[in-house]
Amino acid sequence: MEKLLFEIGTEEIPAKFMPDILQQLKTLAEKKMEELRIPFSSVRVYGTPRRMAFIADDVAKAQADSTVESKGPSVKIAFGPDGTPSKAAIGFARGQGIDVKDLDTRGEYVYAVKHLQGKAVIELLPAMLDDIIHSLSFPKNMRWADYDFKFVRPIRWLVALLNDKVIPVEITDVKSGNKTMGHRFLSSGAIIIPTAGDYEKVLSDNFVIVDQDKRRAIIRKQVEELGRAENGVVAIDADLLEEVLYLVEYPTALCGHFDEKYLKLPKEAVITPMRDHQRYFPVLSAEGKLLAKFITVRNGDDKHLDTVAHGNERVLRARLSDAEFFFNLDCKKSLLTHRDELKTVAFQQGLGNMLEKTIRLAALASKLQEEVNVSVNMEDLNKAAELSKADLVTGMVTEFTELQGVMGREYALLDGEKQEVAQAIYEHYLPRFAGDELPKGELGRLIGIADKIDNIVATFSRGKAPTGSQDPYALRRQALGVVNIALEAKYNFSLKKIMADGLQLLNVSIEDIKLLVPQLLEFFKQRVKNMMLDNGIRYDVIDAVLADNNNDDLLDLFTRAKALSDYVQTPAAIDSIQAFTRVDNICKQTVSEIAINQSLFQDSSEKELHELLMKLHKEAIPALMQYDYAAVLQKGNQLAAPVNKFFDAVMVMDKDENVKNNRLALLCQVKEFANMVGDLSTIVL
Repeated sequence: MEKLLFEIGTEEIPAKFMPDILQQLKTLAEKKMEELRIPFSSVRVYGTPRRMAFIADDVAKAQADSTVESKGPSVKIAFGPDGTPSKAAIGFARGQGIDVKDLDTRGEYVYAVKHLQGKAVIELLPAMLDDIIHSLSFPKNMRWADYDFKFVRPIRWLVALLNDKVIPVEITDVKSGNKTMGHRFLSSGAIIIPTAGDYEKVLSDNFVIVDQDKRRAIIRKQVEELGRAENGVVAIDADLLEEVLYLVEYPTALCGHFDEKYLKLPKEAVITPMRDHQRYFPVLSAEGKLLAKFITVRNGDDKHLDTVAHGNERVLRARLSDAEFFFNLDCKKSLLTHRDELKTVAFQQGLGNMLEKTIRLAALASKLQEEVNVSVNMEDLNKAAELSKADLVTGMVTEFTELQGVMGREYALLDGEKQEVAQAIYEHYLPRFAGDELPKGELGRLIGIADKIDNIVATFSRGKAPTGSQDPYALRRQALGVVNIALEAKYNFSLKKIMADGLQLLNVSIEDIKLLVPQLLEFFKQRVKNMMLDNGIRYDVIDAVLADNNNDDLLDLFTRAKALSDYVQTPAAIDSIQAFTRVDNICKQTVSEIAINQSLFQDSSEKELHELLMKLHKEAIPALMQYDYAAVLQKGNQLAAPVNKFFDAVMVMDKDENVKNNRLALLCQVKEFANMVGDLSTIVL
């Protein structure tokens, strides 16, 4: 068993690309070796700003042997009456590279069976590694020199070793070997890797921690320890840590300071330039108060850290000075005054400006409030909607776009607005990304849903619905935001109505609204389906609750899915669903609106089923009103035995047309009751 090392050395790769690149590399390496029948035990991937690599452990020296079978002509065609091979058999054998006497007869056909001995793995690796390089894909590619080849960054070296043997690979005149490069500044020249198993140690000796998991742990430990040494707590943002991870090869944390006068600025106005622009970790007190310190991670050793810290402090000082200037300039006008400038900011092409959007938000949020019937101060709701976008024209948000909503909240508080109004200005943008916090206040929830609905319906009205992987307006993310807020807030409302209201506020014609609403509903249903799958709900349960095209209540759909998901796992559900499936099969082509005539009942099973159905229906209404779908499903279990008894006792398709229609009408009512929560015919037992 041997180790296979493949390293692609490049110029610095954007940090945000690296996680996906390494996942691709691992998947491709495993897939290609499996396709080539190369036995191996595991694949580990490594990445730094200047390299991507994998090591495959326990690689066999030869391919696994294989057997290939090919089906030939029928026995009647392959052999004559006396067993002599025909021209068809001889030609088939020749084409398969075997003697005709070696053909295998099975049943009515002949087969060519070939046993192939595996090739030496070292002969297969050059083409495989070349294929892996060409199979990698990136958000952005580069070309360099006169080469047609595209890659994330120019390739500068390649290492390809099977134990100590070099595997020949060549890309853009770069030939593979056993030489890599250490740290750009702390190491000099090419470094020889004796064997694939020496890879990590050789690079570590040359100031490269190539294992990203080890590097991440080192960064976290250094940052946390340095924070404690500074009598503070470091707020380690997971995304920032992941970005810093792929900016350094040999991490060393250091602490810097800034003037305490900047602490008078809103906390986020200081943290954002530090974190999003300079990749610094803010330091907080035990009480969560921002301290005039930051921690950054150097790509190098611990020499001359004072000089490095001083340089970082100068850069941050300039950023914070800008923030202070814009903040003081913004405070000279109220947020309401800033709002008037929104008329100069376009919303979407042909759909007016942002000032008009705030007017729509106030109206749509009010309509939503009526639908969900939540208690809020309507003046506060209108005020928050009016001011929701005002900070977009402030200097702070123009300079630091990440602060939209944050600065709106801060400026609203400075203007003396209510805490609820200020918080809603911030919260209506939530969630901003997958896993982000959701709005907690009712005002933020209502305006947040209204804002996202307005964005979605406006974009659809322009014919710009997402297609494939293209979603330039992030409509899928915003739709998921609507769903998540509705579930968190426990809002029951008609999605179709709110979307139609949003389109009307955009002055879309009635004819176009009728065309757009079904498209929008289908768009949301796909998001709902994906969310349910992510939550572990069975696909057949999802199909059951989404079968009703008239149900556009997001919370209700998830409530039904949860109840039905729990129900199908109970023992009683099997008998009930089997009985209801028999009913569904008979009623599938029947749409019976005939009133049931009890005088036409000819067997006691008909009367018993009808009486129980009426009783259960009466009991189920209160449960339905309270969204207690578990109770409704449990009541349905009581119908299983009477339904089976009915089928055993009577012939549904009676010769008497009136009796037949009466029985079909009874079964249709059973089906209607059975499907009160979802279409049980989709459930797979």
